[in-house]
Amino acid sequence: MARRLRAVLLIPVIVALVLGGIRVKHSVDTWQAADDAVRVAELVQAANKYASDAINERDVSVIPLLKGERTAAAVVQARTTTDEDAKAFDRAVDRMPQNAGLLRRVGLVRAGERQLPTVRANAFTSRLTGVQTEESYHLVQHPLMEISNELGFGSNNQASFGRTLYAISLTQAAESLIRSIGTHLLAEDRGTLAPGELDTQLASFRSYAYLEKVALQEYAGAGTADDMARLRKALAAAEAQGQRQRADAVAKARAVGRNYVAPPDLNKMVSEIAAGRTTAQLDAEGITPESFFAASTLGFDAYRGIEVHLTDTALAGARDIAGDARRDAIINAVLVIASVLVAFLLADWVARTMSRRMRRLSASAIEIAGQRLPALITRLSRATPVQVDSRVAPIPITSTDEIGEVARAFDHVHREAVRLAAEQALLRGNINTIFTNLSRRNQSLIERQLALITHLEDHETDPDQLENLFRLDHLATRVRRNGENLLVLGGEKPAHQWDRPLPLIDVIRAASSEVEQYERITFSGIPEAEIHGRAVTDLVHLLAELLENATSFSSPHSEVRVTAVHLPDGRIMLEIHDQGIGLPAEDFAMINRKLANPPTVDADISQHMGLFVVGRLAGRHGIRVQLRPGGEQSGTTSLVMLPDTITYRTAAEEPDTETLALAAVKEASSSRRGISAASFTPQEAPAALDGFRGYEAWNDRPADTPPPSRDQDARTPRAKGARSRRRARRAPKQESSPDVSRSAPPWGTVE
Repeated sequence: MARRLRAVLLIPVIVALVLGGIRVKHSVDTWQAADDAVRVAELVQAANKYASDAINERDVSVIPLLKGERTAAAVVQARTTTDEDAKAFDRAVDRMPQNAGLLRRVGLVRAGERQLPTVRANAFTSRLTGVQTEESYHLVQHPLMEISNELGFGSNNQASFGRTLYAISLTQAAESLIRSIGTHLLAEDRGTLAPGELDTQLASFRSYAYLEKVALQEYAGAGTADDMARLRKALAAAEAQGQRQRADAVAKARAVGRNYVAPPDLNKMVSEIAAGRTTAQLDAEGITPESFFAASTLGFDAYRGIEVHLTDTALAGARDIAGDARRDAIINAVLVIASVLVAFLLADWVARTMSRRMRRLSASAIEIAGQRLPALITRLSRATPVQVDSRVAPIPITSTDEIGEVARAFDHVHREAVRLAAEQALLRGNINTIFTNLSRRNQSLIERQLALITHLEDHETDPDQLENLFRLDHLATRVRRNGENLLVLGGEKPAHQWDRPLPLIDVIRAASSEVEQYERITFSGIPEAEIHGRAVTDLVHLLAELLENATSFSSPHSEVRVTAVHLPDGRIMLEIHDQGIGLPAEDFAMINRKLANPPTVDADISQHMGLFVVGRLAGRHGIRVQLRPGGEQSGTTSLVMLPDTITYRTAAEEPDTETLALAAVKEASSSRRGISAASFTPQEAPAALDGFRGYEAWNDRPADTPPPSRDQDARTPRAKGARSRRRARRAPKQESSPDVSRSAPPWGTVE
């Protein structure tokens, strides 16, 4: 009991554990996602630095490479910085989450890196012209820049933050291309350019100047107000730094007495270069490779500062979220474990305190269900309900808590069960009384009817009328057996029984005399055995029902064979074979189940009374009845196993008067078998009605089925045989002991 209570109380503990586990798992998942976001932010940070240094390498290499100084210190230093960034990026790749998006973007970076050595070797040569060189670095820089789109340190701002970072990286890339191409246009001798190359450079310069403006608009659309304020501040600082640089240059030129033309601002420089002015015209305005590179570098550095700030912010935010998630996961795990432990200890304590009273309640309930209530129901079923004390003793638990309420509820259930049992017993008794009273009333009338029919038969000489009287005699006998069926269903035993054993052959003959088509029944192999007197009446009734079923639902031109065998253990196996159309397997199973365990009386009795009666009669004496298919032939075989408690062998004896009378019945039936078989037609067989009635059924002949007709030539033998049959019915009764005799009853109601 305590274990069951613990199990019941354990349910909310398990629920709490599951819910807590879900919460802990959510915290752990958040922690893992934040940790992944940290590693992604580190990857983006390394990628952006790698991309910025790669395009910076291109920009600072323009002038030295145009001069043929391929090993210049500035070029070597820039390439060394880019290579170190590539190694840092590789380390970040090793730590990044292995998801499809990142793997795809890293693959694009690797494809660009494989071409970087070729770009470096051919930069600003005939194999790779200026614009081609400047745009070739895009193979590495653009995939690195696109990794920013995978940035996310929270589920709400991932898309907007990555878009902002991508926009500022695009702006920086555009500024870098403007610086690279502009420096190239200012430093290179335009006379050496191939036809159309200057126009290509100017077109690219203008397009990247336009791209910078588009990228700034994208940044403004994706960024927040703080992002825009930071950009304006960075650009303002770059503009102030440019003014200071121009002022310092003017001061230094004046100090040495050299004429110096101060360059315009960066926007003016870009518009002048894009207009296609010559280098001399641009130099006259102070736009030189050095001044333009310096002014562009200020913008490039401003954009790069914003980019570094965003990547650092993303990394710091991801680390904060990861730390918070880790702390939440640990706290949640500790709280869940502590709560579950406390809840389990509390449940165990409650279970132990409740188990004592529950054991008392359980013991009382088991005693009521296993002893007191069955004993009371048994007493109610065996006696008149009003004579039985049906008072209920309450369960000895007086507490007012839930256990006490359960005890009171069980007492109420106990009282209701006793009340219903008493009502059911009274109802069954009333039904049995109704069956018994109706049957006894009908039996009295049928006895008088049979006596009158007997009187008419004894004084009738007209064969036709005598034939009708014999039919009426048989119908009255069947009605009498139906009345006896009601007595069986009502639980009544025969009022009169045989006072001595009766040979088995006589019992079978008596049962066959109950059947209208008795002349179709043949016997063979009946052993010399006797049936105890107390079982004779019921066995005759049982066999009559089986034989009636076999003859009614088989062809009128076929025989019904009765065989028997004496088993070594003293039992006798009777077999009744007919040649009907048989039953489906499921119907056999249902019938045999009802024969082995007769159900209670219900509305089904009106359709299958014979089935109920055979089961009841078999149960009285331990007889086993079973139906099975007829084997190779069509039809059904009824097996009747007679136990050794009602059968025993006897020495050969002279037949008594009852046996002689039944022998006369057999002779008369044998003489008429051929005639009566020919007098039936297949159309006169009982019609199919339901699952039982459609084949081998346990039903009485429907009331609207007319009796079979007889040819005129068969009337005299039939009448003669019927008279002998009628006398055979009366013969045993005339020799029976006075305490078992009635007013000339037929064999169909052996008593």
